[in-house]
Parts: sequence; C-alpha cells; structure tokens
Amino acid sequence: MPEHVLAAFAAILAPGTFALLALGVFAGLIAGAIPGFTITMAVILTLPFTFGMPPIQGLATMIGVFVGGLSGGLISGILTGIPGTPASIATTFDGHPMAKKGQAGLALGLGVWASFFGGVISASLLMTMAPVLAAIGLEFGPWDFFALMIFALTITTSLAGENMVKGLIAGMIGLIVTCVGQDQTAGIARFTFGVEALKQGFPFLAVLVGLFAFSQLLKDVRDVDAARRPLVLDSDRHITIEHWNAIRIIFQKWRVTLHAALTGVFVGILPAAGAAVANILAYDQIKKASKYPEQFGTGIPDGIIASETSNNATAGGDIMTTIALGIPGDVVTAILLGALIMHNVAPSPTFISTQPVLAYGIMISYLLAHVVMVALQAGCLRIFVLVTRVPMYRLTGVVLFYCAVGVFTLNNIVWDVWVLFGFGVLGYLMHVFKFPLTPMILGVVLGDQAEINLVRALASDDSLLPFVARPWSLFFLVISAFSLIFPWYQGARTEARWTLCYTPLMALFAAVPFFMMESAARAAIAAGLVGMGLWLLWRHHRRGWALPAAPSTIALRE
Repeated sequence: MPEHVLAAFAAILAPGTFALLALGVFAGLIAGAIPGFTITMAVILTLPFTFGMPPIQGLATMIGVFVGGLSGGLISGILTGIPGTPASIATTFDGHPMAKKGQAGLALGLGVWASFFGGVISASLLMTMAPVLAAIGLEFGPWDFFALMIFALTITTSLAGENMVKGLIAGMIGLIVTCVGQDQTAGIARFTFGVEALKQGFPFLAVLVGLFAFSQLLKDVRDVDAARRPLVLDSDRHITIEHWNAIRIIFQKWRVTLHAALTGVFVGILPAAGAAVANILAYDQIKKASKYPEQFGTGIPDGIIASETSNNATAGGDIMTTIALGIPGDVVTAILLGALIMHNVAPSPTFISTQPVLAYGIMISYLLAHVVMVALQAGCLRIFVLVTRVPMYRLTGVVLFYCAVGVFTLNNIVWDVWVLFGFGVLGYLMHVFKFPLTPMILGVVLGDQAEINLVRALASDDSLLPFVARPWSLFFLVISAFSLIFPWYQGARTEARWTLCYTPLMALFAAVPFFMMESAARAAIAAGLVGMGLWLLWRHHRRGWALPAAPSTIALRE
C-alpha cells in the first residue's frame, strides 16, 4: 500500500496533472460563487473535456471542480445572503449577518478554513475506510448488489419528503430510460418502436447534461427581467480574508469542527443524500448541542463552521462508496462514476486492489484540491465577486453552447444533441410539476447494473429465497423498507405513538443479518443493535410512550 500511495502522489503532482487539478478548482470556485449555477452543472460541463485525458488526469480535474464548487458557494452566501449552491444554504444563516456587522473578512475566513479542515478530516477517513469498505464488498454476490441498488433508489425517494410518490415515479422513469436500446445481457434492441436512432439508447452524458444543465438554464431565463439583471447588485469588491483569526477560532471550536465533519462523512456515505442535506443537518445538530442555541442566526462562528465543514466532508463519503462499491453517493459522484466507465474503468470492490494507483490518485486529488482551494480563495476573491455581477442571460448562452459541443464530441452524432434538448425540456417540466430529479438520475446511473445483477442472480438460482437468505441482501432489504417508511415517520414524529417504535424496530430487524454472518465482531454488532433497540423500547415504556416536543425550525434569515 505505501508504494501505491507514493506512486499516486507522484502521478497527481506531475506538472500537467496538478495544473489541471488547480484549473478545476478555480472553475469550481467560480461556478459555486454564481447563484443558481450548481456544482453538478459545472462537473457535467467539465466531463467532455476529460475524454482525451488519461483517467487520473480527467478525474483529478473533475474532483477539483467538485471541491471548488462546494467551497465557492460560501462567497455569495456570505456577501449577499444568496447561497451559490444548495450546499451553502446554512452558511447564509450566520455568514450574512456577520458580514452585515462588518465582519465579512472573518466570515469568509471561517468558511474557507472550515471547508479545508472538513476536507482534510474527510480525506483521512476516505483513505483509511475505503479499503475496508471494499473488502466488505468482496463478500457481495449479485443478490447483494441488487439489494444495495434497491436501497440506493429508496433512500432518494424517502428524501423527497412529501413528494415520495413523485420520487418513486422519477426513479422508475430513470430505470425505463436505461432499458431503451440494446439489452445488456442478450444484445437485442428493445423499446425502439421502429425508430433507428433509439437502437443506440440514450447516451449517459447527454441525459445528465439535459436534465441538469439545460433544464437549469431554462429555469434561470424564464423571467426576462431577472435574466437581464446582474446576479449580485451590492457585493463588496474590497474585502480581505482574515486567515489567522479564522484558524484560531476554528481550533478553539474543534469539537464543532469534528462533529460537523463526521456528520458530513456519514451523510456522504448514504446514497444520494449529498452536501445539500449535510449542511442543514450539521447546522441543526450543532445548534441543538450548543450552550447558546438562541445566538444561532445572529452571526456567530459556530454556524459557519458547522455548514462549511460538513458540506466539504460530505464529498469524502460520496467518493468512498463510489470507488469501493460502485454506488454513487450523490449526483456529482454519479458523473464521476460515468467518467470512470467511459475510460473503461469499472468501480467495484476489486477496484482499489486491481488499480491502486488510480484509486489512491482519486483520494489524493481530493486532499490536494483543498490545499489549492485555500490558495485560490485568498488570491482570487475579487474575480469571483466580479463574475457574480454578470447577467444570467449572457452566461446562459455560453453555457448552452459548451453543453451542445461537449455532448456532440462524445460520439460525433447529432442524435446526442437532440437527446440533450429532449431531456432538458423533461427536466424543466419535472421542476415545474415538482418531481425530484435526483431519483431519476440515480435510476439512469444504476439501471444497467441493477438489471445485470438481477439477471445474474436469477441465472444462478431461479428462486427468490437467496435475496432474504443471504445476510447482506437481507440487511439492505430491511433498511430499504424502513427507508420507504421514513417520510411518514418524519411527518408524524410529534403526533403518532407508532413513531416511537421506528428506531427500536429498525435496530432489532437490522441485527438479524449480522447474527447470520459467521463473524464474532459482527455478532457483537448484532448484540449491540439488539441492546439499543430493547433499551429504547424500555425507555419509551418508562416515559409512558410520551411523544417528543415539536422540533424547532431553522428560520431563513435575510
């Protein structure tokens, strides 16, 4: 392993690769600083430019964009109160009030260095835990992989909240999209309806660019007056980031930093949760654990540290599941997964052992991107602020042009461009009718692999019994069932007593697969889950099955 890590460091620090990594970070910072221009769109636009690069260069560039985008959103969030990306929503709660009090430089310093430390903690866990996760993945058979993909799809629909049914519909549409074209196992054309172009299916890149980039552009320019106005009218050009003061405060509040980083990594490991969920969750958790929760939202460092540490830490968890199991943690890592596949590299539990230099190169790129991010944030703040003054309609024309060119260069056929426009309109209509896009994207990403593993499982044994007789398959099916119930549980926590049994029963049912595994350590985990479930039931009984008080809501502040 040490020799592989050293080889990966040498590959990333090669002048050409490191320059591309830095360029990716710079592009991500600009994309993140522009309200409405999402990280996903930035990574998608980068993907076509990586086709001619070696895999390690292309992935380093995209990871640079990923990290830069996560950190760039804090600029507009702190200076204007408008988060550049959903991953920086909670940053505005305390960052903008602090800027309004004349402490914009300190707020920016806290955001930049919290992002850095969150990334470093996450990268450390990535390099130590990803091989362990991959080793567990070697135990998986096709039944287990299929059940894992079912769990990934159910968690995206459960995160859709009140729109769970629409989330399920969106996920099914994504799965149907993957069925058009050549059958992955038999090689027979299907669902083409006599249309010759449909025999090649819908290209993965064209679908992604259409659903996210083009549909986002349609949303941004539908209001003519808003499209002509500058994105930011009153941003300050003369701000200096207070680095040393920010570092001192972050070290003083190391518990907040560590808590938020671990929350971000945990959320990142969950399929499709992502940084948009992590920053709100970490902010809420830090606020509840604080000795002065009433001060949150008035401009205190804790809120900025919680949000920016967690959103950057989420990326490490996302990458961990992607390279160790081939299951993307969010939409951005789904694009990274697609980039690997386009370079004829298939992430799986054997990926780290068979291609260690590339695997560790991805991890090291993620770590070094945070170092580059700090340097660029300090030196290019004025450029980022100036970019936010560009009217949206000008950016839209440039972005749409690069979208079409990037998609066309994939296969050099016009059909791909029409797919981009078609799915762009579909994505826009889904936004209008409030259908979540993430389940559909995950369906597109996982559809082929889910089908292949299901076919392999049924070819090995036409009985459905292995799906519940194999421990890992049973485990994922159990948590998939609880994941589907989660929206009802979340909505009724303060109203229905049955919700008190949700967590204890999940622990008890999840313990069964661990008892089935032939391992003393996993038997201990099972015993711990049983103990936790019984203790929670006993505690609820002692309290007379009293319902918890309604949780406090986080107010969005100007």
